[in-house]
Amino acid sequence: MIRINQEYSFPVENVLFSFALAAEAAEVFEGYNSLITGIGKINAAYELTKAIQNKRPSLVVNLGSAGSNYFQRGEVVYCTKFVQRDMDVRGLGYELYETPLSGLPPLLEYGLAMEGIREGVCGTGDNFEMGHAVTAYNIVDMEAYALAMITMKENIPFLCLKYISDGADDNAAEDWTIQVHKAAVAYGELLKLDKNIY
Repeated sequence: MIRINQEYSFPVENVLFSFALAAEAAEVFEGYNSLITGIGKINAAYELTKAIQNKRPSLVVNLGSAGSNYFQRGEVVYCTKFVQRDMDVRGLGYELYETPLSGLPPLLEYGLAMEGIREGVCGTGDNFEMGHAVTAYNIVDMEAYALAMITMKENIPFLCLKYISDGADDNAAEDWTIQVHKAAVAYGELLKLDKNIY
């Protein structure tokens, strides 16, 4: 069982673990239902939609590395709030981060809170942010918004966990390369995954 909080637990065989890169899953998630989507919102949306069509999971867990100048490197945080940080149609009178005619607010709220760790607000965009100075979100990634939106529309429970690999600053690329392989180990410990898989 994967225990999220006092209210929610899920049989591990019905959980889909979603990663952008195989390096984020490593050998820790071998034998589990894992999905490697590739980098970016389009890849994430396409691969998760296909996976849901093939076998509808009871829970989708997004695990990935992320940048933050708010949280510490090596910290794992959960996100239930998401913005598309590269969506900007203010020139047509929409709010910053609002997708025109989508019916969705600029701040998408969806997902489960996990006990024992802090909460972040995730800004998803199709660029590797290296000069983070925005206060609307305190974590940056490249896939989570798309995954949250799809699971919300499909009415599938969603857990988003982010391993802080870099400071979303001038050193982000170098820090990410060094830290990304540590993410899988941190997730395995947090989720209490047993190598004697179900």
